[in-house]
Amino acid sequence: MSKPTEPTSPFDLAGKTALVTGGSGYLGLAFCNSLAAAGARVVVGSRSESRAQQVADALQNRSGVEHLGVALDYRDDQAIEQGFSDAISRAGAIDVLVNNGHILDARDWTTVDGPGFDQQMRNATGYFLLARLFRDAAVAKQMPGSIVMLGSMYGRVASYPEVYDGIGPASSVAYQCLKGGVAQMVRHLSVYWAKDRIRVNALSPGPFPNPEGAPAELVARLEQKSPMGRIGRAEEIGGPLVFLCSDASSYVTGHNLMVDGGWTAW
Repeated sequence: MSKPTEPTSPFDLAGKTALVTGGSGYLGLAFCNSLAAAGARVVVGSRSESRAQQVADALQNRSGVEHLGVALDYRDDQAIEQGFSDAISRAGAIDVLVNNGHILDARDWTTVDGPGFDQQMRNATGYFLLARLFRDAAVAKQMPGSIVMLGSMYGRVASYPEVYDGIGPASSVAYQCLKGGVAQMVRHLSVYWAKDRIRVNALSPGPFPNPEGAPAELVARLEQKSPMGRIGRAEEIGGPLVFLCSDASSYVTGHNLMVDGGWTAW
């Protein structure tokens, strides 16, 4: 009598390839680690190909296939096309796109200039162009696909001025416009691409400051504003990402998943 086949978890990403932009950053690295642990082959995107490959080489290799690193820069249309082309040629196909990379201008409303504001909006342009390349490639291969775009709690609610007062610049107005725009782009693309079997969702972190660079007083103030009384840990963002990338969310599209410790529930 043959042994019954063990059921596969809907969260299992074995056999899938995921492209993660900004994969060498604080949250990007957490995303890559979580996807690799779930069985995915990860293509790490970064403006530096060598840095991307270093991250790829250090990832858990549960799938038994080589993780890859590619150069990808949102600031340049040609670089976006070349980076995606390199990912496809080396991996064969991409099942999941995580648009996480970010070009930052931290100046607040008092000092930001037009070029700085435009640079923040360029992130949304890059997200869209890469998402469209992904959609077109998947449709050409008659494959389903999942796109996750990085949003923020600051795309849904405003920041508290007193959190930043006396510590540094306020939360960037351009950043908040960007993240609100990303959430709307997700809704828009999800309804246009649903018939193509391309799911489009947003993952919006709450307070996840990098503990190596965030001022202690800023962290303390963020903790006071959080219903859970603490900031998020990097490893807590990976599970929600795996959910959105996997078949566990096969009937979820156009959604903005808040991972914010209850911040936006106030």
